[in-house]
Amino acid sequence: MGGPAHRILTAMSVAALIRRVSFAAVALELTISAPCLAKRQVVLELYTSQGCSVCPPADALIERLSERPDILALSLPVTYWDMLGWKDTLASETNTRRQKAYAATMGRGGVYTPQIIVDGITDVVGGRESQVEAAIAARRADLHELPITLSMSPSALHISIGALPEKNADDATVWLFHVLNHVTVRIGAGENRGRNLDYRNVVRDVRAVALWKGQPLSLDIPRADQSLTGYDSVAVLVQEAAYGRIIGARMIGASGGQPH
Repeated sequence: MGGPAHRILTAMSVAALIRRVSFAAVALELTISAPCLAKRQVVLELYTSQGCSVCPPADALIERLSERPDILALSLPVTYWDMLGWKDTLASETNTRRQKAYAATMGRGGVYTPQIIVDGITDVVGGRESQVEAAIAARRADLHELPITLSMSPSALHISIGALPEKNADDATVWLFHVLNHVTVRIGAGENRGRNLDYRNVVRDVRAVALWKGQPLSLDIPRADQSLTGYDSVAVLVQEAAYGRIIGARMIGASGGQPH
């Protein structure tokens, strides 16, 4: 299908569209830690929608990039294209609010799909692979490596965050993501009707759990506070202010092993 490489949503376009369309817990207290990488991963956040005809190439790109050890790739389906005839089965208002917060922080006039946010500070049209790769390379040349260790016990997720000795760090938000590693969806209506679309590392929930103030920080998140179903991994991002540069990132399987 022809057309632009991305779909933009602004306040005016929303109005126009509206006018047109009315663990299993184990007995052993065994803790398995996520191994530390030599260098932390660059974080990619893809804002996508099942109702967006130009999003599948970006979804496929994120699927490929998620296999790379230097990349932590996340898919965040948004809700604002549900009005086009298909309600996205994976989208959440939480994801939509996060994308809009990025737009406000970056001074953008609106949001669009597919959009990839690279390490919290750069946005790229999701289907433009060469531009995405260039943004990744630029971040690797200026990468802050805040030490993060994640481990799971039968009772809690344990988060240990270190310090950045090379600079006076700004306060940063600690974000907890619940992630579904892989899902295939049959699209029943809308612009992608009849297609089977694959999604990797789909964010099912995201919440702020702490404020990091530049000093080592330890957190225990009880499993009882993670009662959400439909996820098999958790990721932790440490992000300057709330929606600024990402300075630390780690993901672990919900059972304590490596994400699949």
